[in-house]
Amino acid sequence: MFEFAWPWLFVLLPLPWLVARVLAPATGETGAALRLPVALSGFDLAGGANPVARWKRWVALLVWALLVTAASRPQWIGEPIDLARNGRDLMLLVDASGSMDTPDMRIGGQEVTRYGAVKAIAGDFVRRRVGDRLGLIVFGSQAYLLTPLTFDRDTVGKQLAESVVGLPGRETAIGDAVGLAVKRLRERPQDQRVAILLTDGVNDAGELDPAKAIDLAVAEKVKVYTIGIGAEAMRINDGFFGSRTVNPSAEIDEKMLAEMASKTGGRYFRARDTAELAQIYRDIDRLEPGADNGQQFRPIDEWFFWPLSAALLLALSAALAPLAAAMRVPRPRRASEVTP
Repeated sequence: MFEFAWPWLFVLLPLPWLVARVLAPATGETGAALRLPVALSGFDLAGGANPVARWKRWVALLVWALLVTAASRPQWIGEPIDLARNGRDLMLLVDASGSMDTPDMRIGGQEVTRYGAVKAIAGDFVRRRVGDRLGLIVFGSQAYLLTPLTFDRDTVGKQLAESVVGLPGRETAIGDAVGLAVKRLRERPQDQRVAILLTDGVNDAGELDPAKAIDLAVAEKVKVYTIGIGAEAMRINDGFFGSRTVNPSAEIDEKMLAEMASKTGGRYFRARDTAELAQIYRDIDRLEPGADNGQQFRPIDEWFFWPLSAALLLALSAALAPLAAAMRVPRPRRASEVTP
């Protein structure tokens, strides 16, 4: 979009005509009321006592108009660009052990596994985190970094969607997952280090004890939010003996998860179904707000140099015109050069 930053300067356009009227000699006086400066003596903008060629007056007026236009700062303003504040450095720690294949969740009335629910709901959480650096760690018997911290939310979401239960092993190495997250976050600004751990079990594998992992997180000021996922009641078919109701989440170490969150400044959540899981991620959105996109920037290209350059070229051409005309006048021949 084209506009002038200071359009009010166009009120100066009639200034040369007004100056010429004020400085013009009074009618009937024998001499000039006021002598014009030498720089203005060649232009009779009011049609007074110093008549010059009409084209010079028009050039002078055009030069003045171009100078006023340049002073008004013509500029081209581009499309708005969102400016995001510095966001969080969020590392997602997702349990991909064998128990995450338990089908005790429902989405849209359909039975899904815990991992399927996490893919759907955590994937939506990833898409909302505009301006944050996100990373993804999946863990089972071992912890693996699938995606380093990045602004590319699409890549993080794709890696989560393509991950499968059991790939990192069937057991649960919670301590290793937290230790790996701390290692990846400790180089980031202290007030932005956040880890979100989701699991449905107890630490039964890995080299790093969860208590030691908590100490490392506290020392490196990494805030850890923990989520325990899994229904508390599920009907299973025992074949000949019929069906019975069991608690498929009996192994969740809620005490350890709550302690980890409390000591690091985070919070422990319990997700018994997909509705609770979705609400948990909304709560984390509120507790750790993402970057603010309310501020915008519009790039501005200044164009004042175009009318300014044109004014200077016109003034220079007008000043050199008499010299060019004088060079074209034939030199008078001296008497000695006349052929008898």
